[in-house]
Amino acid sequence: MSAARRPLLTATAAGTLLCALWFVPSANASDGAAGAGVRSGGSHPVAPGDGRLAETGGPDTTAYVLSGTGFLGVGAGFVALAMRRHGRAS
Repeated sequence: MSAARRPLLTATAAGTLLCALWFVPSANASDGAAGAGVRSGGSHPVAPGDGRLAETGGPDTTAYVLSGTGFLGVGAGFVALAMRRHGRAS
């Protein structure tokens, strides 16, 4: 592959990724109950400046945090490998 096509390939891949991410659902989806966007589980709202966070009772996000950290690590490894190969080629 010629060097002139690489930026075009990178731009195409980035554009495809952005178009795919356009269809990812937003974070304000309900938990499946009809119209149950906010749970009324007996906890009172927290006053501003109270120093406590409101309990949302949201889903467990541990898997998302761990997989995101893993992908970040793999990406950092690829960047380090690319920098190492670039140093050898010069």
